[in-house]
Amino acid sequence: MLHTLSPVIQDSAPQSYPSPGYFQTQQRIRYLVDRYVAAEKLHDRLQDLPIQFQNPQPRPWKLIDWQTINRNQIIGIEPEVFLSILIGAMDTEAPIRGYTQTSRQYLEKLHPQMARFVGGTVSEDDNLLELGLWEKEERQHTPALIKVYTQLTGEKITAKHRTVRGYLPTDDPYEDLYRHGLHRIATEYGATCLYLWLMAHTTGALHDVLEELAQDEINHMTKFWGFGVWAFPDTGLIRIGRTLIKTRSQNYQRNNLIRTLRRMMATLNWNAWSLTNKTTLLFTFTYTMHRLWTWNNTLTPKYLQTLFEISH
Repeated sequence: MLHTLSPVIQDSAPQSYPSPGYFQTQQRIRYLVDRYVAAEKLHDRLQDLPIQFQNPQPRPWKLIDWQTINRNQIIGIEPEVFLSILIGAMDTEAPIRGYTQTSRQYLEKLHPQMARFVGGTVSEDDNLLELGLWEKEERQHTPALIKVYTQLTGEKITAKHRTVRGYLPTDDPYEDLYRHGLHRIATEYGATCLYLWLMAHTTGALHDVLEELAQDEINHMTKFWGFGVWAFPDTGLIRIGRTLIKTRSQNYQRNNLIRTLRRMMATLNWNAWSLTNKTTLLFTFTYTMHRLWTWNNTLTPKYLQTLFEISH
């Protein structure tokens, strides 16, 4: 048996200490991002999308030892703050049907196969006939988070199903899809970063659950991102930035990205976080985007056409 001066807890990140400092946490985050947002894994997830168009199969989770989840598996963050983040995450994940059906409506006229992937199929009178693969995978998240919360507290909890802004078309469906798609990718990216950050603050079975959540979000973010680059080859950083931070008109009620971020930070009890927690989350966002942008630069028109032109 290996003995060390500080107890080391085993998980999918490197050394995990009961009370890690900023640099130890940053090291764990860097390792996790390098491992799960590696270019080869992102390419694998994107290349899987045309396969799922033809034969959708949910990504299986590994076995989780739920009964062993306990508060000792939370590291580098106050347990009560961790629990408040869980509540915020489960409430955000809960209205998955609203998310999927809104995305399906934006997609169905322009990209019916992608519409089926995210929102399944509906009858002429709008009854859902088939679940989309995105919904099949994402709908596992809220029950998993509730189960974790119950294991950690011994209390039962019910997620709040908030109302999701629905389909709001204009006379330009192409621009509507671009705007909606950017916000969808942004939210998947946010969820990816949050779950990777939580992985850096957990070990054992608790870490395993968050690993599965993170892999789902990375999978979906990658598919939406790559498909978006193919569908909108004329996009660029300036157009992306303008679209994310503005609304279409002064009386337009949909949240822009800034408002969405403020709402999310309030939902995740941001004000109760320590300075180390806040700075390491910001590091997670920055370092993950660095890896994603490096991968994005490999998405050449020829490569994307090979993936999607045949299926569309």
